[in-house]
Amino acid sequence: MSTLRVGLIGYGLAGRVFHAAILTAVPGLELAAVVERSSRNAQQQYPGITTHTSIESLLADNSIPLVVVATPTPTHVQVVRQCLLAGKHVLCDKPLGVASSDIADLATLAASRNLILTPYHNRRYDNDFQTLQKLLLEEKLGKVTYFESTFDRWRPNIDPSRWREAPGEGSGILLDLGTHLVDQALLLFGQPLGVSAEVLIEREGGHTIDSFTIRLRYPGLIATLAGNCLAAIPRPRYTVRGTHGNFLKHGLDPQEDRLRAFPQIVEPWGLEPESLWGTLATDHQGDFLQLPVPSIPGDYRLFYAALRDAILLGTPLPATAQDASRTARILEAAVESSRTHAEIPCTW
Repeated sequence: MSTLRVGLIGYGLAGRVFHAAILTAVPGLELAAVVERSSRNAQQQYPGITTHTSIESLLADNSIPLVVVATPTPTHVQVVRQCLLAGKHVLCDKPLGVASSDIADLATLAASRNLILTPYHNRRYDNDFQTLQKLLLEEKLGKVTYFESTFDRWRPNIDPSRWREAPGEGSGILLDLGTHLVDQALLLFGQPLGVSAEVLIEREGGHTIDSFTIRLRYPGLIATLAGNCLAAIPRPRYTVRGTHGNFLKHGLDPQEDRLRAFPQIVEPWGLEPESLWGTLATDHQGDFLQLPVPSIPGDYRLFYAALRDAILLGTPLPATAQDASRTARILEAAVESSRTHAEIPCTW
């Protein structure tokens, strides 16, 4: 297999935990260079790489065809455009951009230059989502009539040193967590008929969105997506009702916590204890059965492997810029619905 040399722009939490640790565990990918303006943290973790103090310096390296953008959200559009204009394929941490129109413009630019642009919608490879997809493909629940997906956290204290907690474009949890929840719902059910939502600031002294509830209306189905920072007792990750049964799943995929504690892939990877497996409840010939559903191990390496193959072999991307644009349109509609207290039709 050919080896793709990869450049990484940004070595904060996202770059260190969600990108460097993952891509260096994927055969056929080599972390060749990192942009760090004033430190050499990446070199300590990955001896032999090149550290650049500017984006321009990294982009001048013609041996690097793929660049990963892991900078703060407000800079994504500018940095991605700079990389595309330099002739690089780009993977950008989510969200690809704050405005759907900017994302659409980037998609057009990439296509015009025959370059790959993909958003890091890595939670498509969470264990719970992979397991739920399998259940739905196997029609274990029949026709789905209600879907609830939550991402609850207990973070009552505001940390103004974190850019996501500070006022400004792209901050708050709607773009951070909502991007993943909307992306997953669109994968499962497609574009809804309408969007209604409450987008709130619940914590005292808060300046950024820290709570949201989004309802996507489909024919015969409501998909509710929610997240907040004041969940001392988290709700189930998934609650799904169908004509043949229900599925209930607690707990979050363990990959993020493992990577935060030790940013390196160590086997066995992606497994979770049986106590966190979901429960499938079905009516079987008059007997009501509740059965544990073993979780499919989550694995973010699959995202990077799919991107590698898309570049080298022309196979489908793990996520597209168009996916990111559609997700952003839903989030924009959610903000508008919360402001106007009305459902926003999905007419795009």
